[in-house]
Amino acid sequence: MALLQSSTTLVAVVILASLYLLQVYRRKQRTTRTPIRGPQSPGWVFGFAKILLNSTATTELYERWAREYGPVYKVPDIFGRSRVILWDPKAISHFFARDTWLYNQTPFSKIVIRTTIGRGVLWADGESHKRQRKALNPAFTAAAIRSLTSVFHDAAHKTVIAWDREIELNQRTHCAVIDVQQWMNHISLDSAGIALLSHDFGALDGNDSDVAHVLNAFGSPTKISNLIILAQSFPSILKLPLPRIRFTQKLRLIVGKICQEMLSRTRKEKDTGGAKQGDKSCLGLLLKAEESGESAGLTPQEVLDEASVLLLASFETTSVSMTWALVELAQNPDIQKKLRNECLEFGPTPSYDDLTNKLPYLDAVVNEVLRLHASVKEISRSATQEDVIPLSEPLRTAAGNFTESICIPKGTVVVVPFAALNCSVSLWGPDAKAFKPSRWFEGDEGTLGARETLHGYRRLMTFGDGARMCLGRLFALAEFKAVLFVLVRNFVFEMADGPGVQIVDGLGTIPRPKVAGSEAGSVPLQVRRYEV
Repeated sequence: MALLQSSTTLVAVVILASLYLLQVYRRKQRTTRTPIRGPQSPGWVFGFAKILLNSTATTELYERWAREYGPVYKVPDIFGRSRVILWDPKAISHFFARDTWLYNQTPFSKIVIRTTIGRGVLWADGESHKRQRKALNPAFTAAAIRSLTSVFHDAAHKTVIAWDREIELNQRTHCAVIDVQQWMNHISLDSAGIALLSHDFGALDGNDSDVAHVLNAFGSPTKISNLIILAQSFPSILKLPLPRIRFTQKLRLIVGKICQEMLSRTRKEKDTGGAKQGDKSCLGLLLKAEESGESAGLTPQEVLDEASVLLLASFETTSVSMTWALVELAQNPDIQKKLRNECLEFGPTPSYDDLTNKLPYLDAVVNEVLRLHASVKEISRSATQEDVIPLSEPLRTAAGNFTESICIPKGTVVVVPFAALNCSVSLWGPDAKAFKPSRWFEGDEGTLGARETLHGYRRLMTFGDGARMCLGRLFALAEFKAVLFVLVRNFVFEMADGPGVQIVDGLGTIPRPKVAGSEAGSVPLQVRRYEV
């Protein structure tokens, strides 16, 4: 009996001690955390997690909350947790200056990236990220992309030939309804295969392949299950045999297999003297990095993972952007006409430098598409230690006082909402939601002063910033411009079902455009030959 009482007392002491330590910890957290404001949670289980899956609603909510609670605020997440949203340009610049070091991928993101494409540059943080990025950088310089421009032109001209055949089959209407999303996928896959991995997938020639099927399926609209939402706070859920996880594992196996075959072929050519000396291709640079060893270069597994990253990233994001460009031109015939006139007046085949510097309206149209339709809607990071984030203007806290900086504790999830910032009235003026290429010309860039602290490409969030700024942005821009130049010179684009049809973002890893109300991820446009 005495032993039982002694045990009970011991348990009670342990419980009381634990509660005391918990109170001390919470008190310490309160002293090091700035009490910032935010919206009330609509429910303890999911918070706003399910509501924010809708990209259109997300853009509107993020901006409304910034007006109501200030340029840094918290949004309730699952099980009473919250995420800190950065809307303040100075705070965002501070965040990007410390990305991969003080701010790392969240545990959820780490598992998803590792499962999909391995431990490549997208997965890595800190020194590992710096080492991998250094090995890949030479493949994406302006000099390297300059030599690839012909690849993009060739892909676009193949598309012109295929579309001409489609139109010839409709002699009565002299036009064809074409799923432009599918064709932009073909262009992106073949361009990425040839330019980055020295492999022609032949998608534009009608060749069917496992990699094309799995990449198309990966980006298709899909319903996000409640378990996947909960996994953002409980990543161990991703170890369950969920359909999306099984599909992601299949994706990695297929993409990994094709990348392994290409790497093996290139290694063999190199060993037998068939490869070019000083090979500057992406595969050549990857293998050169492999020879340097893990301390300065890449491990064999990292080489394979980087190849998978390059294929997936270059395929999905660029095809989505090019599809949105054709949709916007179809919805804005005056802008389409003005762009066509510039391209026709220039000549048939612009070089990389021409595309970069000598076609201002093409540049403006591309920038405006990237602004309104960012492929990556937002990024989230986890603070690895306490941080003090400076602000552009004083922020009213939940306690009612004002502060010029906020303190966040270790483990805080911080979000930068790329798509919402790109459409923000406070940053881009009252017409921020309109497709208006003219804003990119001198004297017509809206509220430029509010964006001066941002350092991304053309002060856009689309390619990110800092250590993780999109490595392939020059590649993406060159491909985007080269393909759009060729297509708009040759064809006129109209909405297939009339000007009133609404095109929206579908749910997916990289949200693809789709007709509002439809389940399919297709984007049908009416296409006809341009006649002088």
